[in-house]
Amino acid sequence: MLKGFTVPKSPFGDAALTPPPPWHYAGDAVGVEFWTDPGATAATLPVGLSPDPASNGHAVMMFLDWQFTAQDDEYLEPARYQYREASVLVDAVYGDVPVMWCPYVYVDNDAALARGWTQGFPKKTGSIFQTRSFAVAGPAAGPIARGSRFAASLSAHGQRLAEACVTLRHPVENGLSLLARPTVSLRYFPSLVAGCQDESAVDELAMSVTDNLTVAGAWIGTGELNFPETNGEELHSLAPRRIELGFRYSLSYSTSDLKILADSGS
Repeated sequence: MLKGFTVPKSPFGDAALTPPPPWHYAGDAVGVEFWTDPGATAATLPVGLSPDPASNGHAVMMFLDWQFTAQDDEYLEPARYQYREASVLVDAVYGDVPVMWCPYVYVDNDAALARGWTQGFPKKTGSIFQTRSFAVAGPAAGPIARGSRFAASLSAHGQRLAEACVTLRHPVENGLSLLARPTVSLRYFPSLVAGCQDESAVDELAMSVTDNLTVAGAWIGTGELNFPETNGEELHSLAPRRIELGFRYSLSYSTSDLKILADSGS
């Protein structure tokens, strides 16, 4: 019997793109909170989600430098289990519950791509970079301090899709306040069978379940954000109209579950 949590299934299961959960993450985030065209954010929402009347047009662009592990010290294989990510999250409501919806997300690692599709995040491959912070003092150290600047960028297929810069102003006592809403995603897999291609094999609205979410070293400040218009992408349709703030923090969490909110699959 072939083994493995994801494809490729193999005799011993070692070839699978990612090991089975629970999955554990730790990383650094640089991001910008902003307001865009409310019609543009509403247009990204799937069936089951509605614009938030209190904050329609509100969004967050995040750049993350991640380290991952499961149960077998996978973090000791950094080439396979470190990765970078860039995602945009927009405000929405599920029923009367405020949530965030992820219409676009990019990663630079195939294991992260497989985990994302399993969870319902529409991950694509991209090239993501951000300024890092080091404990040692020096001009290139990027200290977590008032006035420090952190930049980030996203490119895909040779095109720049997003660029951001954050200037830190003051720390946030409760860093979890920056992650107040749960995230909703869409597990969608089409059917290739002739005559069924207008239907779906899987079509599930899902809410992320995170355990032991921890935020440390949270700072906020001013932010800059730009989404250049490019062919074959639609991120630029969410171009900022007004910047709320910039932020930087470290976070960790685990996940071993997913809450299915609605199943529209055939």
